[in-house]
Amino acid sequence: MEVLKKYKYSLCVLILAFLFNEFVYYLARYINLNRMHYNLTLSFDNEIPVMPWTTILYFGCFLFWTTNYFICSRQSRKNSDIFFCSDFLSKIICFFLFIILPSTNIRPLIQPGTIWNQILLFLYKIDMPDNLFPSIHCLVSWLCWIGLRNQKQIKTGYKIFSFLMAIAICICTLTTKQHVIVDVIAAVGLAEVSYLISKKCYRYYSKFIHYFFHI
Repeated sequence: MEVLKKYKYSLCVLILAFLFNEFVYYLARYINLNRMHYNLTLSFDNEIPVMPWTTILYFGCFLFWTTNYFICSRQSRKNSDIFFCSDFLSKIICFFLFIILPSTNIRPLIQPGTIWNQILLFLYKIDMPDNLFPSIHCLVSWLCWIGLRNQKQIKTGYKIFSFLMAIAICICTLTTKQHVIVDVIAAVGLAEVSYLISKKCYRYYSKFIHYFFHI
């Protein structure tokens, strides 16, 4: 019980963030089910090679996200609320962008030769090419960097790691052909803008959390 009490805030905001992400993603997919989807691929995207082995980053990012979101939840209440407010706000904006501009792309033909090719084909099988603009993979990864970069209690080495990891995940969304460059740029821009706005309006998020979870 003492452990639950100690981590009550962290557990609440982490679970809420996860559930809201799933709600936004799958509701948008359902709404757009029979709508026309737009391919935002540019000529630049066609020059980027397919690198199946980078699926290790695409799947491995979930551990990165979990770790950094937990770290952000353990910061001061103000900094934590700003971070999770930006996550909440960015997902709301994502939802409207998914609805306003349903997007898709054309995936390359992959031969099931190597283990990495098979893993990439598995990724294509479980993840449909929709809800691409902006990339939630890139958005969440960049938020993981934003949430730590100005925190003095976080070691410089881990800040550098988080920055490089966010960059690597953005790149892997392109080399796995899960996203195109405009998806990545939009995601990074949205993360930065959402965080700036949240610095001004995080108190509304704080009141929401306090009202529903009494923390």
